[in-house]
Parts: sequence; structure tokens; C-alpha cells
Amino acid sequence: MTVHAAPELPAQLQWLNADPQRIETHRGRVLGLVFWNAASAYCHTLLGELTRLQSKFPLGLTLLGIHLPRFDSELDGRLVLKAANRLGIPFPVANDRGWSAWQHYGIQSWPSVALVDTRGRLREVFTGDDQAVRLENAIRGLVDEVGGAVLQADPPRRLGSEPRLPLAFPSGLAVGENHLYVADTGHHRILECTHSGRVLREFGTGHGDLVDGAAEDAAFRLPRGLCLVRESLYVADTGNHALRRIRLLDGAVETLAGTGRPGTPREGSGKALELPLNQPWDVVGNLDRIYIALAGSNQVWEYELGQSRLKLTAGSGDMGLADGQARNAMFAHPAALAQVQQTLYIADAASSAIRSLQIAQGQVQTLVGQGLYEFGDQDGQRRDARLQYPLALALDPASPVLWIADSYNGCLRRLRLGGGDVATHELPQTLEQPAALAAGPGSLWIANTGAHEVLRYDLGTGKLGRLPIGE
Repeated sequence: MTVHAAPELPAQLQWLNADPQRIETHRGRVLGLVFWNAASAYCHTLLGELTRLQSKFPLGLTLLGIHLPRFDSELDGRLVLKAANRLGIPFPVANDRGWSAWQHYGIQSWPSVALVDTRGRLREVFTGDDQAVRLENAIRGLVDEVGGAVLQADPPRRLGSEPRLPLAFPSGLAVGENHLYVADTGHHRILECTHSGRVLREFGTGHGDLVDGAAEDAAFRLPRGLCLVRESLYVADTGNHALRRIRLLDGAVETLAGTGRPGTPREGSGKALELPLNQPWDVVGNLDRIYIALAGSNQVWEYELGQSRLKLTAGSGDMGLADGQARNAMFAHPAALAQVQQTLYIADAASSAIRSLQIAQGQVQTLVGQGLYEFGDQDGQRRDARLQYPLALALDPASPVLWIADSYNGCLRRLRLGGGDVATHELPQTLEQPAALAAGPGSLWIANTGAHEVLRYDLGTGKLGRLPIGE
């Protein structure tokens, strides 16, 4: 096979968390160039696998991330840096605003990894989120080519770290009569608080892992969506690709579905604990079943509590925006769920759409959104309204209103159900990548994720206040 020198990285790359990097300075080690996008669940899956591989090859492998913007907001390096920090990416990341490195390397889609050998030659490009095994074998082969004689690298100077605060990228909320539950995503834990923000209990050690047991021994990894059903709190444990449950009476944590590694479940092929999930981002449900938004497989599944069984609810698995019969419908990174009786509302983040699923009839309909690459910031009638990467939903208990966290537009939107319009709800402050909502009588709680805080909004007075969680 003919191999050629890897193209040098373009000078116009915007390096976000490290000094500018060059291909030639990494000779003597295997180099992986990771082409990714902040809003892609596929990329999130592969980034998690690559972080694991880097720990397997701490001396022989160096990784560099090349981010490609898809949404207008991703042209802003500050947003991409937030995404890299939220995902815990441990290697240098650049924003390729002009897609120049993408073109130089002939990349066709994300996520992709271009492997460069110890002599600076481009050896192979891997495309897709399910490449972990092939990548590991290829990296080991390139290290073996030089008999393991790789050069040890000085770790790059890290820039742009997040401030050390009581919360880190909170991305999940659930509210009950007396308590507020917060997924403190960046700290890998779940907090039980009063409605005013006083912490009562903590679930999880704070270290990313998959461990069941007592509240102080259990571990989560980047948990997101939460659902409160009587004395149980269900958790979309995104980083562990698992559905977890916290028994609130004694604080014990148990895994209900998922193996800890990404994959798409197959109906009827085994027990839920033996089936993989892929990027569960949100959960909603009742005493009989829990619905799970699987962002990584573009589907909605349900977990039947009585039989501990997984069942496909909607989504062919292909990425797109297509309505109709539920199992044939196409989704694009379903990120949030809300349920009222037999209707499930879905925030389809990558298509900037709001969808509805009539559960009994098995029919999917798009309420807001026009296509995978149609997005914007526009109110009005549903056919005209535009969102940009919505990440959270909440049903108002007092009115037929669906609240929407329009994450990349940094605002709160409301959709009047029953054929109403979309409107921006003016707040006293701009939001920073909000990623979770919870509604209660007279109040709306907002996870202002990029600012590492939870806000409480009084729907009557319009007062917006920050909860002093952990302070």
C-alpha cells in the first residue's frame, strides 16, 4: 500500500484548549486526528471510546480533535470549548471554521479518525462511531511496527478550563412536591435538593464509573435526563449507556438496562441488562413503563417495568426527519421527552425539531422543524418557526404549553399545544446552552448548563433567581 505524508494542519485552525499543534511535532508516536461535531451524538460515542483507547496507549498514542461546525452557533469557539469541557475531552481541540483540515484530509463524514504513523505518514481513515475495535487493532499494529519504541510526549499546556464550582454542566432536572433533583453531569452525580436549592442527599461518588449499590458507593458517568415516579428516580446515565434507578426510600442505585458500552438493542434478544444502549439522553414515564430517548441510535425505546424488558417504540434507526408509522419514522438525535397521557413529545435536537408521538396509534408527527439542516431563531406559526438545537422540554401543569430550552439560541421558547404558535419567552437574562427544564405549579426550573447553575423562574411574577446549590 502506498502511503504519503500526512498534510500539515492549516494555520487558520482556532485552537481552543492548547497551544497550536503541528503534525511534525508529534513524530515518534501514533497520532489520531479526530474529526467531530459538538452536536453529534455519534461523535460523543466515539469520543468516549477514544478516551478509553488513549488510556490503553498512554505513551504510544496522541489524539488531536478537529471540530467541524454544523450550526451557526458552533462558529463561536467559546461554545465549542464548552462542549469539549462538558464531554471531558482530555486532548487538544481546534475549531475548523472553514473546514480546511477536513478538505486537506479528504474526510467524508463525522465522526472520522485519521491515523498517522510514527513517521508522520497518513495510514488510514476510520469513519463512524462503531470503530473502537478496528481503531484499537490499528493503533496496536502501528506501535508494533516500531517495536514499541515510541517517543514520550510532554503533555500540552491546557487552556480554557472551566471554573471550579459546586455544579458542573447540570443537564437533568426532575421536580416533585417537596424535592428538586439535579443531574450534576460534569461531577457524575445526582443531587436531591429542596425547591430553593439546599442539598439534602447526594447519589454517586463523583467519579465517572458504573457501580450499583448504596448512595455513597454507587457511580454514574455523565448522567443527564431524570424522571421521578413516586419513590423512584430514573436516570439516563448517558456516559455509561445505561438506564439506572435510584430507590429514594433507601438511596440504593441499580442498573435496569445497558451494558456500559454503546450499541443498539435488539428486541427479544435477551434481558435488558444484557442489551446495549447508545447515548440515552432523557427518560419519562409512569408506573408501567419508562420511555428512553436514545440519541445515539435515533430511536425511542421503552422499558417495561413489570417484565424488565426493552421494546422499540419509535424510530427506524436512520438519521433524518420523517413522519408516519412510529417504527418507520426517522429521528435525528432525540434529546428530550415530555409525556401527557398517550402523547409523547420529543425534542429532536439535530433536526432542530419538535415531534409528537401518538403512542396508541403509533404515529409520529413533526410540530416544528423542516429538515436536518433547517434551523434558525424565529417565532410564529409552526411552519415558519425555527429553533437551533433544542435540548429540553417541560409541560406546563397549568396550561396547554410546552416549554422548550432552545439551547444554541440561548433562550426559552413556548409552544402552545393544540395548533398554537411558537414564541420566545422573555427572561431577565440570556441563557447559556440550557439543557434541562422541570415545571411545577407556578415555577419553572432551568438548567443553565453552560453557566453551571440552576435557575428558578416564577411564572407569575417573572422573577428569575439562581439556586445556591452546594454553596
